[in-house]
Amino acid sequence: MKEVTFIHAADLHLDSPMTGLKHLPKQIFQRLQESTFHAFRKVIDAALTFNVDFVVFAGDLYDEDYRSLRAQARFRKEMERLAERNIPVYIVHGNHDHLGGTWPHFHLPDNVHIFKDHVESKDFQKSDGTTVRLYGFSYPGRHVYERMITHYKKEEGADFHIGILHGYQEGSSGHGRYAPFHLKELLEKQYDYWALGHIHKRSVLSEFPPVLYPGNVQGRNKKETGVKGCYFVSLTEHNTSLRFVETSDVIWEDVKADAQHIDSVHELYEFCRKTMDDYRREGTGTLLYLSLTNVNINGMQMQLSEWLELFQEEEKDEASFVWPVKIEVEEKVNWERSQLSSEADFYGELFEAIDEYSDIEECLSPLYQHPAAGKFLNALDVQERIKLIREAEDLLIRSLIRPE
Repeated sequence: MKEVTFIHAADLHLDSPMTGLKHLPKQIFQRLQESTFHAFRKVIDAALTFNVDFVVFAGDLYDEDYRSLRAQARFRKEMERLAERNIPVYIVHGNHDHLGGTWPHFHLPDNVHIFKDHVESKDFQKSDGTTVRLYGFSYPGRHVYERMITHYKKEEGADFHIGILHGYQEGSSGHGRYAPFHLKELLEKQYDYWALGHIHKRSVLSEFPPVLYPGNVQGRNKKETGVKGCYFVSLTEHNTSLRFVETSDVIWEDVKADAQHIDSVHELYEFCRKTMDDYRREGTGTLLYLSLTNVNINGMQMQLSEWLELFQEEEKDEASFVWPVKIEVEEKVNWERSQLSSEADFYGELFEAIDEYSDIEECLSPLYQHPAAGKFLNALDVQERIKLIREAEDLLIRSLIRPE
């Protein structure tokens, strides 16, 4: 039976600046700055542990088109580890690390194959004669809006065919709409596997044949929550095996906990402490955003900074830390649109104005156009815009009901 095994990873974003966090202890900040490199090393560890035939990186290995010497040196070192075991590496560069950037080039070992700025194929052959043909392209510049999927053609003559594409599935939300495609177009190519990159959330678009985003290997902000990693893939003529491999060194968690049953400050303390411990993972750091809902204890809102300092001060475990970045409290205030509208015409007119509101992009434009902040922000998708408006509505109504 013919079989081929490989690691599929994407969106390493080596040397990401990890902006947006202030007042972290030095050791945690340094851990966060090193997290992309630690996660990357875990990818290579997995390749060596499983003794794979090759490794595929589906774009955005580096965070910027200018690749720091540190990031390149770390990358080369890991490629040399694979070279020592005769494991080839197949790379496409994406919109972040496109070929059009300027940087001091490090020479990579001969086991590394980088796809050019047009769709091409590269062949791999195992010692038992099993052959694999891989197809892909690297971004020539940051913005590739062309439907590059039309240039992928299956070339007969190999046992397995693998497509590598750093791009955007049309109809989904989130990242930039680069190298767009429809799932149907990928399936029509009749490849045995599609190794996708660009979207940082793990997603299996198809099981037969496998078409998937592994997500990024290390979360970099509050929006990239949960465990991150890569896939160990085994392809045979009749079956495919997918195994997710965790690589996160620091995990971001956004947790909402219902505190309705809490009646005292002591109980609330124990509840928060337990919630933090529930998210503690051996050998892995956690950055926790904790939102407490239905809080009935008076005065909590005024003491949030004190509570936050308390839990931060108590966090001593450097290897498996759970660092509370922020604690929010949502006091128990129930309201219904229909009830408020029936009580006063003002509320009916207010809700009507909210439903018709459509200028959120204009209100946020100064932030997105800011020379320092703008480059770190992604455009809001439809769900995020709706969520922002609903949160603003809830905040406004609560302030009207409880103006104190």
